[in-house]
Amino acid sequence: MTADMPRPGSRSLLIAGGGLPSLALALALKQAHGPALAVTVIDPGAADPARHRGRAYAVAAGGRRMLGQLGLWARIAGAAEPITEMVISDSRLADPVRPVFLTFGRDDADAPAADEPFAHMVEAEPLAQALAEGCRAAGVAFVTAGVARAAPEGAAIRAELTTGANLRGDLLVAADGARSRLREAARIGWVGWSYPQVGIVATIGHARPHEGRAVEHFLPAGPFAILPLRDGGRLGHRSSIVWTERSDAADALLSGAPDEVLREIESRFTLDLGTLALEHGPSRHALAFGLARAFRAERLALLGDAAHVIHPIAGQGLNLGLADAAALAEAVTGALRLGLDPGGPDVLRAYERARRFDSFAMAAATDGLNRLFSNDALPLRLARDLGLGIVDRLPGLKRFFIGEAAAARGSRPRLMRGDAL
Repeated sequence: MTADMPRPGSRSLLIAGGGLPSLALALALKQAHGPALAVTVIDPGAADPARHRGRAYAVAAGGRRMLGQLGLWARIAGAAEPITEMVISDSRLADPVRPVFLTFGRDDADAPAADEPFAHMVEAEPLAQALAEGCRAAGVAFVTAGVARAAPEGAAIRAELTTGANLRGDLLVAADGARSRLREAARIGWVGWSYPQVGIVATIGHARPHEGRAVEHFLPAGPFAILPLRDGGRLGHRSSIVWTERSDAADALLSGAPDEVLREIESRFTLDLGTLALEHGPSRHALAFGLARAFRAERLALLGDAAHVIHPIAGQGLNLGLADAAALAEAVTGALRLGLDPGGPDVLRAYERARRFDSFAMAAATDGLNRLFSNDALPLRLARDLGLGIVDRLPGLKRFFIGEAAAARGSRPRLMRGDAL
């Protein structure tokens, strides 16, 4: 445990869960307030970046600005690959040709800088390492335990740890995942369901360069995304795949020898990238939709997957969590600078107002897209392909969609705009 002892009269914030949004929240608040705010991250493996190995995320422009403001982007830029073009196709697996219905390129982006990509692919392990190191340097405390239960006690909340120890804070942030025990204990309702699909993640080596191009093939079982990573590996170039497959077919597809799994991947891959090799994975993940009926309870705020779970079809899960962290950091900072209670009801209402609609809109949009594209019904195929073609021919509409994905529109938290708290 790394300790940063609070001064008498200082405030204290506890974070249950050590995922990437949790670490971003801890770092943002500690950088803004120093010893006046004690920040403690409680998680058995919070300080171990290796648990993120093999995963990669599309960090939208808003998330990149936030990481830049926290002083981290320069440290991870070498592990980040800009996405300069995105190609969307719709076909059946056996179709000899996969027609392209929609492309997004740099010229379509609505970014403040002309040379700013609308997203970067960032491998999760170096991002987690940079966040953890930044937190330690700023004085964030890490406790390698879980939170067994929590209870408000007047002007504070007490967290009982799995070790039997107790910690008290002005506010407890529940970032303990989609099956959050803290959310359930606070009796916050949850609307959700499981998809009859799994997400399969792997890192693929290939002989030809991807040139910063991301590809999303919409297939009847679900989307198959090819996302560019930094060059490396034995074939010289790499991409991450996020493969959505029907649950009842996934076991058979993944149970074979590595060369058999690679053949299944090759049948879904683009031929443009040449010889393929399986470098990491595949790993499978259950897919679900979920949204908390409230993002707060007494002295408790939900963050990340504890508040919302979305389909990976648009690659926005991490960006939603970072936006949560930015909004909560802003609400807490506003209270502290006015000498107010950072865990008070006004602060939590402000956080909920800032995040609930955006989270609902993204959850509904990804659910609708998955239902529209993960099927083989001819009328729907014709309608969606026509719609994609219309968007492709209207530059203004394309810029709107990119602006939404890049967190470049609307009322965004200060950190997502690249501004200091």
